[in-house]
Amino acid sequence: MNKLLIVGTVAFDAIETPFGKTDKILGGAATYIGLSASFFKVKSAIVSVVGEDFPQEYLDLLTNKNIDISGIEVVKGGKTFFWSGKYHNDLNSRDTLDTQLNVLADFNPVVPNDYKDAEVVMLGNLHPLVQSSVLDQMTTTPKLIVLDTMNFWMDCALPELMDVIKRVDVITINDEEARQLSGEYSLVKAAEKIHTMGPKYVVIKKGEHGALLFEGKNVFFAPALPLEEVFDPTGAGDTFAGGFSGYIAQSENVSFDNMKNGIIYGSNLASFCVEKFGTERMETLEKEEVHSRLQQFKALTQFDIELS
Repeated sequence: MNKLLIVGTVAFDAIETPFGKTDKILGGAATYIGLSASFFKVKSAIVSVVGEDFPQEYLDLLTNKNIDISGIEVVKGGKTFFWSGKYHNDLNSRDTLDTQLNVLADFNPVVPNDYKDAEVVMLGNLHPLVQSSVLDQMTTTPKLIVLDTMNFWMDCALPELMDVIKRVDVITINDEEARQLSGEYSLVKAAEKIHTMGPKYVVIKKGEHGALLFEGKNVFFAPALPLEEVFDPTGAGDTFAGGFSGYIAQSENVSFDNMKNGIIYGSNLASFCVEKFGTERMETLEKEEVHSRLQQFKALTQFDIELS
């Protein structure tokens, strides 16, 4: 099987939405990416760091999903990264209530030797210097490097972010971040400008309004599946990234046409993530459910039109 290397946070989250609130639960970008990618026939490993307070049952959960955790450093006496947030009624905006970097503040990633030749590298949302450090440890050039980032790094580490952007094949960001990074309001113009920064492919996520894939003048749009209820959007973007990178790693095809499929697979898995708090839905999700909802996506997006 092909190898997928995942880099990102494994963390605690405390979430409040109009539907309820949680105490500390499992979270982190790499966690969501790994759980999502586990639905594909790939060997995956997570590179991250946690504190001694991180429960063994969470590590066992990842292992039981066939995720290699040898790259997750456990710092004795340390505390795990913690984020707390409150979503507004529309669930599209949120307020960060608390962020505790803890062991993440001094994190130096170490890529397991068995994954230094991974075909696909998924750089989850982290400091750009950590992302670059991972790429420096690869012994062979990956077939595809995917980068996820956010406006926080554009505000406080833009030169370092620009350096890592030059080295990746795909960047995934939301529409607000695409506009900030490019200085363009039009998403078409934003993608054009981001292309000049290095990435061949630009994926712009629009939440409940779907996702756009750009490669030069080629554009593909995938809608989000209309859901009866959205419970908690935390991790949806990371779940999307895990589905996208997992599918590409499995298929070994990095063409624009195949990336369309990756966008659909990512959107499909993200639609499950939002149905319960945190990682709860992804932990119990069955492949039959994933396949069934893919049929819904197909019905939603396929049509015949007579051109006159």
